[in-house]
This record gives sequence, structure tokens and C-alpha cells, in this order.
Amino acid sequence: MAVYAFWILATIVVLSAVMVIAARNPVHSVLFLILAFFTSAGLLVLIGAEFLAMLLVVVYVGAVAVLFLFVVMMLDVDFVELKQGFLSYLPFGLLVGAVFLAEIVMASFAGLENHVGNFDASPGAETNAEAIGQVMYTQYMLLFQLAGIVLLVAMIGAIVLTLRHRPGVKRQSIAHQTSRRRSDAFELKDPSSGQGI
Repeated sequence: MAVYAFWILATIVVLSAVMVIAARNPVHSVLFLILAFFTSAGLLVLIGAEFLAMLLVVVYVGAVAVLFLFVVMMLDVDFVELKQGFLSYLPFGLLVGAVFLAEIVMASFAGLENHVGNFDASPGAETNAEAIGQVMYTQYMLLFQLAGIVLLVAMIGAIVLTLRHRPGVKRQSIAHQTSRRRSDAFELKDPSSGQGI
């Protein structure tokens, strides 16, 4: 059962990866990308790396939403038009959701009891999380920190690329804020008795 599940999931990963590039509609490409990540998580479950599978789903599928938002900002896609086309995307979305459900059932029946081969996903540790932590924070500590810096630079670059100056929109002036004097912050009034300011 595990071998059949592996070939089915591997075929879905390859086909969905090809469709990410071949699909002309950006919404379809994003859905195929999510399908590829989700199916890859199913392959990780088959070899006993449950922690990596959940990490792949949470991080990458969550990042796909940010990626889609970034594409929408860069291409000036009209949100009203996307909402109007929701019903046309609904059957395709339901199909992808059905594939997700089938993969969950297949991986849970095939992968949790019988792992493919003799691969030990957590050598010398009780869980996957402990094994990954031992390797990541000892042997690959420098690479882990460099990856964090690269992601930070990519996030700053995405913010800079999508930053636009619109007329009539007030923007923060850091130089004006730091050069502010006490006399600019308040004004003393001397109202007469019984009168307001």
C-alpha cells in the first residue's frame, strides 16, 4: 500500500509542478503550487517525517498566500474582478480540495504504520523535531542564521518594490519627527476666567 501511495503522490507532485508553469491564470498557478506543496508533505509523511510534513504545510502553504498577495500588488489585479470570478474558480477549488482530502486519507493509512524503506527520520532522537533541532542548531547554525538574513532582505525588498507614493496620502517623515522641538509640541494659552479656549 505504501509503495502505491508513493507513486500516486509522486505523480501528482510532478504534474502539479508542471501545471504551475503551464497555467495561464495566476489563480490556477497558485492552487497548483499549493497542491504540489501539500502532496510533498504527504510524501514526507510516508517516510516518517511528520514534523517536516507539517512544517511544509504551515510555512510553504502559508507563504503561498503571501506570494499571491505580492503578485496581486505587483500586477495591480482588481480585487472586485477577482471576487466576481469566485464562482468560476469554485469547481476547480473544490477539485483541488478533494485531491487534498484523498491524499490525507492515503498518507494516513499507508505512511503511519509502514515506512518506505529503512529510512530513520529521527536518528538518535525520539522525535523529528528533536532530531532537526540537534542538527540545525549545532552543525548548520551559521547556515540557519544566513538563511534568516536572506529572508529578511527578501521581505524588505518586497516592501520597497511595492511602496508607492500616492497624492493626497500623508506619509511619515522621520526627519521631521526627530527634529521636533519642545515648542512645536504644545502651545500655552491664557484664557480669561469663565471663558473657554
